[in-house]
Amino acid sequence: MSQAKTLTPAEYERLFAYVAERKYALRNKLILLTGFKTGMRVGEIAQLTLGMILDADGKVKSEFVLTANMTKGGFARTVYIPSTLRAQLQEYIDLRGDTNPAHPLFVSAGGRAFSPNMLTQNLFWLFRKAGIANASSHTMRRQYITGLATKGTSIKVLSTLAGHRSIQVTAKYIDTNPDLLRNAAELA
Repeated sequence: MSQAKTLTPAEYERLFAYVAERKYALRNKLILLTGFKTGMRVGEIAQLTLGMILDADGKVKSEFVLTANMTKGGFARTVYIPSTLRAQLQEYIDLRGDTNPAHPLFVSAGGRAFSPNMLTQNLFWLFRKAGIANASSHTMRRQYITGLATKGTSIKVLSTLAGHRSIQVTAKYIDTNPDLLRNAAELA
């Protein structure tokens, strides 16, 4: 099975332009951004509840823990939410008007939690209809890891953020691209 592709800047813009014009635009945008900005797997995103990401005052936390039973590898890990994503998630939650800790962060059209499979299919169709071939829900995770590598983040840090026990697994996610090569050449 081939790896999910990483997106070019033009494809990234096209994806979000497509999402902005469709039903459930804000929710879908935030599902995508959560994947692209945290590197979480689609199955992990599907399991998020408001109680996991909101503090006692109803504000989005800067970090939270995925429990071992929520992760593919069976190891708990901390997920860090960048400030720009926190602000957008807060806006989404405030618009929803729901802070019940037991409720899912992202809900389907029927108001229920997404199953991992349903969310995977939703993302597949968003990529496909935006005209982006060979992209999948795993594109977001691969893009996150490659993007941080391009900015010079060490593979050990990347491995920890991704929840990998081996840096060899993390290395498979890094897509060599011209920016990564240019940045490396500048270190000489």
